[in-house]
Amino acid sequence: MTTAPARNTEPTETDFTALRDALGWLKDREQVAERLLESSAKHSFDPDTELDWDAPADEGKWYWPPELVSLYDTPLWKKMGEEQRMELARHEAAAIASLGIWFEIILMQLLVRHIYDKSVTSNHVRYALTEIADECRHSMMFAKMIQKGGAPNYPVPRVYHNLARVLKTVSTTPGSFAATLLGEEILDWMQRLTFPDERIQTLVRGVTRIHVIEEARHVRYAREELRRQMVTAPRWEQEFTRLSCGEAARVFSTCFINPKVYENVGLDRREAIAQVKASGHRTEVMQNGARRLTDFLDDIGVLRGAGRRLWVSSGLLAR
Repeated sequence: MTTAPARNTEPTETDFTALRDALGWLKDREQVAERLLESSAKHSFDPDTELDWDAPADEGKWYWPPELVSLYDTPLWKKMGEEQRMELARHEAAAIASLGIWFEIILMQLLVRHIYDKSVTSNHVRYALTEIADECRHSMMFAKMIQKGGAPNYPVPRVYHNLARVLKTVSTTPGSFAATLLGEEILDWMQRLTFPDERIQTLVRGVTRIHVIEEARHVRYAREELRRQMVTAPRWEQEFTRLSCGEAARVFSTCFINPKVYENVGLDRREAIAQVKASGHRTEVMQNGARRLTDFLDDIGVLRGAGRRLWVSSGLLAR
């Protein structure tokens, strides 16, 4: 008696609809969304009630890990007193939160565009709407944290604010999800270092903890959809995605810390910017923060050609 040959069939879809890439079989879109919806039902937070917004600031604690402050380990940092270092960390925490709000507003628009032509009763659309609700809460949470910390809001420079109008208008579907991961994964890496750190303000730890837990679902959703899109999109769209993603990396890297933070803590802006650019530690921090993402994008074919060169020029990817 003969037995049927073993079949490598991980997907549950029929053969003519099953898709795979360099990472293996893609999971069914509806099943992924169903699991994410279940997780959202169990592990979602209301920051207004979850966090103690009325508690006073913790005396002597940082608003951001010193090792993640842009000037850390530079000659200028070594000249600064501890009080000025902590003040810079407070302003950089506000600048990063401001960047996060800007990025999440863009993300919400991209998600709405993505689901516009899809079935409103599908799990995929239901999860997108759930994520949009998460992002609304996150943006309000970040804004409230900025206000509580006492530092100003730091909007991105007007040229990049307007450039983002163009990028989000012309973005392809895979480009939108690649940009989503760019904004989510680097901040997520930093926040995973922040929320367990007992040197950090209690409120900041609470904010970053909520964001890390909920963003894990957003990353899963974006990764699965980007993989699907890079397999099914026409060649021109894949090439355009590589370019737009590389340009988004350049803009994101440029906007990551607003140079006004240096002026607001009494530092020379030009000197500070020059030292950050020359800092090996800062380069290592940014590339470590992006490494999980760049490895993934490389595996699925996003980091190629001119797009890859843009990533290298952004400082987020080593040559």
